Amino acid sequence: MADTFHTQIVSILPKLRVQALALTRNRAQAEDLVQDAVCNALNARDSFIPGTNFAAWMHRILRNRFISDLRKQRATVDIDDVPGELLSSKADHEDRLAVKDLGYALARLPDDQREALVLVVLQGMSYQDLAEATGCAVGTAKSRVFRARRQLEAWMTGDLPENDGLRQRASALRDEVSRRQMLSGAVRADGLHG
Repeated sequence: MADTFHTQIVSILPKLRVQALALTRNRAQAEDLVQDAVCNALNARDSFIPGTNFAAWMHRILRNRFISDLRKQRATVDIDDVPGELLSSKADHEDRLAVKDLGYALARLPDDQREALVLVVLQGMSYQDLAEATGCAVGTAKSRVFRARRQLEAWMTGDLPENDGLRQRASALRDEVSRRQMLSGAVRADGLHG
């Protein structure tokens, strides 16, 4: 059983890292959280019932460890800390702006909605498994994902108040990209005519 247990831990590590990053929004803290959760799981392996959902058990341990750490620190998480490594890509300016907009929008979601969205959409976790991992009813899990999707859609399609900081930052970024594109186009045109 120990070999199977260790194999299951190793196989779930990538998913735990994604969940930890969604919770902490900081790569170093996420790695520490995963390490602590794995240590907790190893210490509690006798309490795991073979044949039950190992992934939900591990996600719940990680989530509980995160909550416990927050209570100990009584510190707030910086909402502007977007995991750049997770969202980085070599894309054109429009794609990068869309990713940046998405990062701002994800950071603004309530923690429970962001966590539910990441686990269901990015990791493919079922609503039942999400409910088990987060200690809520299946209907609550579905509701969190639905509300997160609806809110992200509203923010990403521009359904924000005019004085919203996210809208202002996204607009400023778009204006800067447009300005740079116009300047580089003007420089190329001058070079052709000169």
